[in-house]
Amino acid sequence: MKNVLITGGSGLVGKRITAHLERKGYQVAWLSRSPDKNKQQSFFWDVDQMKIDNEAISWADAVIHLAGEGVADKRWTAKRKQAILHSRTHSTQLLREAIEKSEQKPESFIAASAVGYYGFNTGDTLMTEESQAGSDFLAQVVIAWEEESKKLTDLGLRTAMLRIGIVLDKTGGALPEMLKPPVAAPLGSGSQWMSWIQIEDLARMFVFALENDQVNGIYNAVGPKPSTNRELTQAAADRVNKTFIGVGVPGFLLSIVLGEMAQMVTGGNKVSSKKIEATGFQFRYPSLESALDKTFSSGGGD
Repeated sequence: MKNVLITGGSGLVGKRITAHLERKGYQVAWLSRSPDKNKQQSFFWDVDQMKIDNEAISWADAVIHLAGEGVADKRWTAKRKQAILHSRTHSTQLLREAIEKSEQKPESFIAASAVGYYGFNTGDTLMTEESQAGSDFLAQVVIAWEEESKKLTDLGLRTAMLRIGIVLDKTGGALPEMLKPPVAAPLGSGSQWMSWIQIEDLARMFVFALENDQVNGIYNAVGPKPSTNRELTQAAADRVNKTFIGVGVPGFLLSIVLGEMAQMVTGGNKVSSKKIEATGFQFRYPSLESALDKTFSSGGGD
């Protein structure tokens, strides 16, 4: 296996995975609506138009599928909710249909998913891959997303789905947003669980899933030691010398500012990483301290 096709390759996680793969000698190409603008080798696709360069599929030995609208980028209007859902399900459908038509098929399909599957707030219960799905908006999105990915197994592809937690990176994702205010404070009660993963461990996990045939099905992509919102916020604030106050931002205020999205930050999940560890994956940054030290080091990368 040498050629890896990535959707969402220009995003936070996609760039890290690309770097890891290229260091290991893989050829990496991205799917993009504007392939000529990328320095990275790229093929054309347009999910809105349901169009894709079929040469991309015949070129690829494997596909890593990360594409999807950011769930926290904009307030959740009805139109935004539809975009969040369709960007995931339609892109997966487009890939499946293209692979089905291609005479030369990839061997494996490694897809992003999310711990949002379990619901906005599952309290202190430790969630495993066999735990029940939630019933809220994001849970329904993840259920539909995974159902589309599972259809790839019907085409003979080894298919793995990684349910991603909160990604720790200093340039994007949740962490910079948590540290934006003049002072850092817990959100809501602060006791809600945050199942985090350092971005380098996440990139390594995707590469591990790509390279290991026994990785098949659904896995939680979270670190082994979840933290509460209060613990993570305070530890991150300490790393950047920002004042931390122990009084939480009230949930009703978050609801006014964020609307329905507030449930994402006032709720939380305590998620198990045991299944992926049982396949032989080893975390480099298993503790919150080591993960944040890595995140806020000069490079923050591998």
